[in-house]
Amino acid sequence: MTVRLALLAVAALLLPGCGSSNPSPESVVRAWSQALNTDDNERAADLFAPNAEVVQPGQVLKLRTHAEAVAWNSSLPCAGQIVSIKTAGRTATATFELGDRRNSRCDGPGQRATAIFRVVKGKIVLWHQTATPDAPPPPEV
Repeated sequence: MTVRLALLAVAALLLPGCGSSNPSPESVVRAWSQALNTDDNERAADLFAPNAEVVQPGQVLKLRTHAEAVAWNSSLPCAGQIVSIKTAGRTATATFELGDRRNSRCDGPGQRATAIFRVVKGKIVLWHQTATPDAPPPPEV
């Protein structure tokens, strides 16, 4: 009986770890995109680690708290359907076709935008907007 109890105790300690690996960067990016596309800014913010860094042209921002992550996700004017995603280690690079969100008009519907995501333990620690490969050049003025 003692051996059986010891085995049950060991099993109880080991079972929670079975199959509980961190989500892949691709699955985190897909979850973030889906949350953004449904205007679920709370859920989108849940995917950001405290002190996540956001890099956009001309600015670098740290999302120190969940509330800051909610505010930043809420400020994004566009939804985006993923048109391509590539991963390498903890990094995913995703290209989105932009469109309107439920509560805001997109400033570039139909255009493409690319972001690099670095994901650690299932949380976004870096969101970096970057040039979109094969994007048409901006119109001449």
